[in-house]
Amino acid sequence: MLNPIHHSDSPSARERYRVEPYVMAADVYTVAPHAGMGGWTWHTGSAGWMYRLLLESLFGLRVEVDRLTLTPCMPADWPGFTLKYRFRETHYRVVARRVRSDESPSYTLDGTRLSDPWLTLVDDGSDHEVKVVW
Repeated sequence: MLNPIHHSDSPSARERYRVEPYVMAADVYTVAPHAGMGGWTWHTGSAGWMYRLLLESLFGLRVEVDRLTLTPCMPADWPGFTLKYRFRETHYRVVARRVRSDESPSYTLDGTRLSDPWLTLVDDGSDHEVKVVW
């Protein structure tokens, strides 16, 4: 329901939706005569929902004060993803990929294996690489 392309995947759906099919709509009306029509596109509230859907639900990014973890929940045919996360003045490059049959899930920070999926974020102004195999 959040993906706008599903509201515009046919000529009749496009006519009903009436807003950009590539932008999150803050509202999709349910009452006649506007049922199915989108509204408030490019609205900050809809951007927040897209942020939560992608980063928190799909990529599994969770930040608590100065700790970060990733527990991806992605479709089986997606091999992985890369994202950049900034903690104050420090940049973290996250590379996540699916576990192969010959390996175990793991988390590493700058090449050092972590004992659990939580990593402590440090504001040292450096660039860091986080590798997640799930």
